[in-house]
Amino acid sequence: MKKSPQMKKLEETLRESKLSLAGFLGNDARDLTEILDADAREVASLGLTMEEIAERMHELTELAKAELGASCSVSGNIEVCADDNRGLIPCPWPHGALCQKTVTTATRVDLGKKIQWSDLSIHLIMEHGFFQGKGSPFRLEPRELVEIIFG
Repeated sequence: MKKSPQMKKLEETLRESKLSLAGFLGNDARDLTEILDADAREVASLGLTMEEIAERMHELTELAKAELGASCSVSGNIEVCADDNRGLIPCPWPHGALCQKTVTTATRVDLGKKIQWSDLSIHLIMEHGFFQGKGSPFRLEPRELVEIIFG
């Protein structure tokens, strides 16, 4: 299927973006639609929605932000900490959304696993179903993310 001009431009923006040094697709050679479809299938196989995942990420980020840089325990086996950086980063989709540059780290203490995301990551999952491409520094593997944040 031929890509629309808008999809082609968006994919170019995501691949070599001035917003992110490594781009949002990393070294992932798949088309954007393939990435989105594969992640949507993975999320569905986990019995969750993009919205549920993004809402949990947001909830954990807000709990961490309230601790002003210190980590806090959530549900006994999850620890979260937020690193607030000054400024805003725009969403690469052409709709004008701006996100804080907060980076949240969640650790599943019982599993010894850790994952990080940005406020932009929450937005990208909630609004676009986009976990970023493989090789991107902020790529989130849906299964790993769910395992850690829904502990």
